[in-house]
Amino acid sequence: MQMTIQSVLRILLEKAYISRRQYRVLQSEHFKNIDALKELLLGEKVLDPPDWREIEPLLQSGRDDHDSPVPGTEESDPPESRNPRMHEIQQTAMRVASSDTTVLLLGESGVGKSRLARLMHLASHRRSGPLITVACGSIPETLLESELFGVEKGAYTGASSSRPGRFQRAHGGTIFLDEIGELGPPLQVKLLRVLQERKVEPLGSSEEVEVDIRLIAATNRNLEADVRAGRFREDLYYRLNVVPLTLPPLRERPEDILPLVDFFLEQFSRKNGQRYRLEYENPQNPIAEILSAYTWPGNIRELENCLERLTVLSPDGSIQSAHLPPRIRGQVQRTPVPIRENPAVRDQPIVNDEESRDSAEFPTMREMERRHILEALHNSRGNVRQAARLLDIHRNTLTRKLDDFDIDAGQFKRRRENSRA
Repeated sequence: MQMTIQSVLRILLEKAYISRRQYRVLQSEHFKNIDALKELLLGEKVLDPPDWREIEPLLQSGRDDHDSPVPGTEESDPPESRNPRMHEIQQTAMRVASSDTTVLLLGESGVGKSRLARLMHLASHRRSGPLITVACGSIPETLLESELFGVEKGAYTGASSSRPGRFQRAHGGTIFLDEIGELGPPLQVKLLRVLQERKVEPLGSSEEVEVDIRLIAATNRNLEADVRAGRFREDLYYRLNVVPLTLPPLRERPEDILPLVDFFLEQFSRKNGQRYRLEYENPQNPIAEILSAYTWPGNIRELENCLERLTVLSPDGSIQSAHLPPRIRGQVQRTPVPIRENPAVRDQPIVNDEESRDSAEFPTMREMERRHILEALHNSRGNVRQAARLLDIHRNTLTRKLDDFDIDAGQFKRRRENSRA
């Protein structure tokens, strides 16, 4: 029985020759046959020749019972952002997905650029074609040219056969060039020509090959500054910068943290066959508050890795704050929120109760507490959970105080929405 590419990939994964991430990337590529897969794996040093010889008996045995998806390798769509700025970016991405317009995704490492590129591909008319991802910064400069544009037999010592490049493999689909700011000047010239003419010239060949591709690029660098400094070609920058989308870091959209936590825990639950949960209302285990307060310098990627650690350390499925890395628990220092003059506090009438009548110019403790709560609600944009964290009190305590002071937390959300209208 002839084995399929999927069967071979699953064997490689089961025998730990490739990671789950490599498995998903290789799944998205189109190989003519197993020899083409072998050449890629050996050429990119994913496998050494002895490794391939070890698995050849399994391939020659004709087993073909590996066509079902590997648990935990299926891609699921992350939840739609609750942050207005990120939500607008997602909507814009979906609007331009149906065209072949070049899109440049900007933002810090780990903010979700590759996930957004995948969603755009799946929402496009090219979704039945391949999505080829190239991590430009992780491939040595000496190999990147042949990897992108292909190589002809005899082009250099060791090139025993012709090999198509990533652009040719992406024909009819989408190519995603991640970390495009890491390209050196010679490759920038060749890429500019591909974007202008939609043709590639494999290394060692004098003939050009037409490619039908849609390009999505991403970088965490400031390309405008690189252009000014002479590190990035200005003409290439303008070719890429047709539809730029800047993804905000996770620290600027805290309302997305807990939905992402739930999303990743569900992913790990399916992968590991164990239900994981957060105890949101347990004051002895303030895991949700800590995760919401941390600034996540590594963004979504750091959050996902942190949650994977927590699931490994939680065999009973109950996620505990004690299992968090020290850097996260150490950073979350709960400090009082400074009182500032802002419209949210200034526009609120002073409580005219018995304690404040004798000295209207000197606020009472009750009025100070009320203003402090208003300040916290202003800073959290009406999010009661985040406001409680800023005030260093339990959310239930803050809810009771809101009733006591007759404060409507929703007014801060509405005020912000009205200011955007």
